[in-house]
Order: sequence, then C-alpha cells, then structure tokens
Amino acid sequence: MTSRRKFLTLTGASAVSAAVVADVAYAGTAAAPRRAESAPSQPQGYVPVQTLNGWTLPYVMKNGVKEFHLVAEEVDHEFAPGSRAKCWGYNGTTPGPTIEAVEGDRVRILVTNCLPEHTSIHWHGIILPSGMDGVGGLNQPQIQPGETFAYEFTLRQHGSQMYHPHADEMTQMAVGMMGMFIIHPRDGEVVPIDRDYCLLTHNWALHPGTYRPDPAVMVDFDLWTFNSKVFPAIDPMVARTGERVRIRMGNLSMWNHPMHLHGVQFWVTGSDGGRWPTAQWRPEATEIIGVGQVRDIEFIAVPGDWAFHCHMSHHTMNAMGHDVPNPLGVDQSEIQAQIRKLLPGYMAMGRYGMAEHQEHTDSGHMRGPENTLAMMVGKGPYGNIEMGGMFTTVKVRDDLARGDYSDPGWYDAPPATIASRISRDPNFGNPVRRKPG
Repeated sequence: MTSRRKFLTLTGASAVSAAVVADVAYAGTAAAPRRAESAPSQPQGYVPVQTLNGWTLPYVMKNGVKEFHLVAEEVDHEFAPGSRAKCWGYNGTTPGPTIEAVEGDRVRILVTNCLPEHTSIHWHGIILPSGMDGVGGLNQPQIQPGETFAYEFTLRQHGSQMYHPHADEMTQMAVGMMGMFIIHPRDGEVVPIDRDYCLLTHNWALHPGTYRPDPAVMVDFDLWTFNSKVFPAIDPMVARTGERVRIRMGNLSMWNHPMHLHGVQFWVTGSDGGRWPTAQWRPEATEIIGVGQVRDIEFIAVPGDWAFHCHMSHHTMNAMGHDVPNPLGVDQSEIQAQIRKLLPGYMAMGRYGMAEHQEHTDSGHMRGPENTLAMMVGKGPYGNIEMGGMFTTVKVRDDLARGDYSDPGWYDAPPATIASRISRDPNFGNPVRRKPG
C-alpha cells in the first residue's frame, strides 16, 4: 500500500553520474533517511540474503555501475528426487538467481534471450523510468531470441522486490521464469538482522508421467513450491537461539498463500515498499501473501525444529489428483479383488484417509506413474511427517555458530518436553462428550 512506502530522499545522490539525472523524477515522494543504530556487520553494509535452494547473482563494477547478466533459457529442473521437468528460468535455474544491491546503487542488468520465443523482464515493484519497466510492446520492443538488452536505472528505494517476464506471461511465468530482487537500505537497519532468507511461492501443473509443465492450467495445480522445490527437497532455515531472523516471501503463483510459522509470534515488518516504520509492525502467526505481493516477517529464534508452511492443506501435498471419486469411509475390498484380476498388485487406498498413501509408497507397493512424486514423502525423527509441497522447517540451535547455514540435523528435544503416549486403551479416561441432536 502506498501509505506503507517510505521513499528515501534524493539527498546524497549527487555522486550518481550525469547520465542518471534524467531518472530522478521517478524517485517518488521524498522522506527522511533512516538512521542506523549500529554499524553494518558486513563490508557491503548488509547481511546477505540466503535464497532457499538458490543463489545470488554476482556482478562486476563498470565505471561505478553494478552490472549483472541474466540469461533466459530452458533448464532441466528437479522438483525433488523422482520428479524432473523441462522448465524455463534464468542462468540455469528456476527461479533465477537473486539480485542483491543497495539503495542508491546504479545497476545495469543485461538480459540475453536463449528461449525459442521473445521475452522481456519487468522489475516488479521497483521505481524506475517507464522505458525500463519491461512490459513488452508498451515500454520496449520484445527481446527476440538471440538478442541481449540492457536495463539501467538507479535504485531509489529499499525492500523485497521481484522480477519476471511481461511477455507471453501466461506461459513464461507458468514454466518458472521469476526471481527475487533485494534492495538493502543505504543507511543500514534500525533494528539489525542476523539472518535473512528469501523465497518465491509458485504453482505448477506437471501432469502424472509428463516432463513439461502445462501453462494452460489456471486452478487445478498439482505441485506447490518454495523456490521451485517441494518438501522434502526444500532447504531448512537455520538460526542460532536468540538471533533475529527475517523471511522475505514473494508470491508469483496464481493463488494466495496464508504462510504459517510454528513456535513463535512473528512480526510482519515489510513488503516491496521496504521495511515499514516500527509503529506499523504487527504480531501474527499466519500472514496471507496475495498474488503479486511480497511480505517480510521477522522473529527471534527459539530452540527447536519448527514447521513453516502454507496453511492451505492441499498446498502441502505433492502431485495432487483432481476429479477423482471420494473413497473416504468406503469399503473397497470387493472392487479391489475384481481390479486385481486385470491389474495384479493394484491396491485401493483412501478409506481411512490419505496418510496410507505414504505408507504404501514407502513400502514399495505403489510406485505411481513415471516422473510423479507421491503426495506425502517427508520423514522426521519420529516417523512420517505426511507433508509435501509448500513445507519446510526452521531449525534453531543454541550452539549453532554465527554465520553457519548448514543443516544441524533433527532437534534433540529434552525428554520432558516431548508429547508421549500414556495409554493404548481407546476407552482410556472419562472424556466428556455431547450427545448429537
């Protein structure tokens, strides 16, 4: 929302070369610069972002300009072991690499098109001249196959932004073309951050047994991803007890996502409009990220393994089927026997819920179609987690070294803090029930 944007002043921008004076008019309403309460902890003046399962694009300095180079191309992508697809992305990955810079930087982004059709790039949420906005046909000619275009502008804001095509958008975004663009505040963070993570939510229609996503699907998606990965292939987010952690979440899928973090109350602190004034921060346990939006959340890490996921239940499942009969509560034993005459090894499932799908898959009974993940494949220290899709963990440890992002393994919880069985008798105790009526 406009009221939440806090544009920086143009004061101090005189160091920018005369070539950029023309785009000053696009900086928007000025506001006082933010004051840093502590010295930046990195030589660059910020804590670098960790992109889940991803990477940050390097740049070269040319006459005071940070020059990045993106290549739009087909990529052979793995959603998780056992599921690969021909997708489109940037520089060999989907999503493309994260671009990181600092407000006030002059950036030049070269974009080479190695796709079989034209493309462009829109810098989603970034304040810039109209001719750099990247809507093919409106702001620029399309980038034809084999061509390289240069986008150049000065960063007049800070916040969590995104980039994606604005050419044949239905196809190009559906098959993976997107990335994060993080702009750090020039004057540092008023409340320092210890660990900074970012992710993009997305949805895919990879039909069973196929190897290319279907861009024509608008509702019935069967893979839901963080940074184009599904659980359990999604990296965990790790932290040391007491550290301040930020998660930047962008949504370029075709659905809204209520993102829920276990174990803490977090603060919603920012968006593509930057980090909000502290008076606008609000405590939540779940935050909806609308289509095309970015939200930043922050929390103080407490020890344990904590689930982080979309709270739409079917978004934490892999290879979701659609338009199939509902077998819940149905005795299928007779029809299973009839089908086995034609298809030996067939096993009917779902009478008691979906959890048995993972059990049978793990045991090797139900392999499923080629190149298709089971709906639930995640395992934890106590058994099946029964999740997939948009699910990962936040792992916090007392003894994790600062700056260590490696997976510490599963949490060794003190025995008195673990829920445990006290009876196997289904008639145990005397629970109060209300008679139906």
